[in-house]
Amino acid sequence: MLSKDIGIDLGTANVLIHVKGKGVVLDEPAVVAIESDLKRVLAVGEDARKMVGRTPGNIVPIRPLRDGVIADFDITEAMLKHFINRVGGRKWYSHPRILICAPTNITSVEQKAIREAAERSGAKEVYLEEEPKAAAIGAGMDIFQPSGNMVVDIGGGTTDVAVLSMGDIVTASSIKIAGDKFDSSIMRYIKQKYKLLIGERTSEDIKINIGTVRPAGGEREMDIRGRDMVSGLPYTVTITSNEIREALWDPVSSIVVAAKSVLERTPPELSADIIDRGVILTGGGALLDGLDELLAEELKVPVLIAEDPMHCVVKGTGIMLDNLDRVIKKKFI
Repeated sequence: MLSKDIGIDLGTANVLIHVKGKGVVLDEPAVVAIESDLKRVLAVGEDARKMVGRTPGNIVPIRPLRDGVIADFDITEAMLKHFINRVGGRKWYSHPRILICAPTNITSVEQKAIREAAERSGAKEVYLEEEPKAAAIGAGMDIFQPSGNMVVDIGGGTTDVAVLSMGDIVTASSIKIAGDKFDSSIMRYIKQKYKLLIGERTSEDIKINIGTVRPAGGEREMDIRGRDMVSGLPYTVTITSNEIREALWDPVSSIVVAAKSVLERTPPELSADIIDRGVILTGGGALLDGLDELLAEELKVPVLIAEDPMHCVVKGTGIMLDNLDRVIKKKFI
């Protein structure tokens, strides 16, 4: 008998699904391609992401989640249905219990939208949990002891910073600055400096390949192609990692400020624990070169990158599914 418990990390950039007893079974971009004339879904996930910036006018790739919350309800519902059917088929998971992670500061209206989208995709029961709690559990922190644990979860749409103790959040902050803002800052910088227009995918490639916030180190270069704003023709320029550090400085500074504000509001005893244990970085943004060093320097505490940071939240949902009674306090039906 297959379990009907599913954990979902409903991210702005990626959707990850954990099935109880099987582990992480799906990791796909949160993109849906629709035919605008017929309102018909053509592709979901990686197949849809390949179409971004490369489709005729009647085919529109949509990212239904923005800043960690649902921007397009119907498309989110269609995407969830597609993914849930893909991981188990209609018969296996006709009415699963679903645990979904969301940013810490979303409104009750936004919570209701996430819950309804999950229910309409076929869930029997829906539980909502805060992302930093799942991230901390997935990173291997024991948050159920009376001691301070701090996590900085940098996703696609939001960065969640939280101090946890006794299984709950003590102080937290959630800002709508994360991986997507890194990409848009790079696009804007290249447009202003080189008068060159590039797309989201190119910007993300730059961030992954030569993105850094390290003050010194090996200079790396990358050739990028785009459209010249003056001539309107395709054009290639070579950019350096130093330039990308400059482009990323504003959004990264905002994350540092958010982390500082959480530490400043943390009770002294828990602050002492954090000095001993350090801060754990999770989410895709944790992989940005030099970010751990920058945060350690600014916060004056050790900063460690979690093992497999991109899967911490979804792994945390898996552990929570095994301990639903102990962990979940907020049940939405």
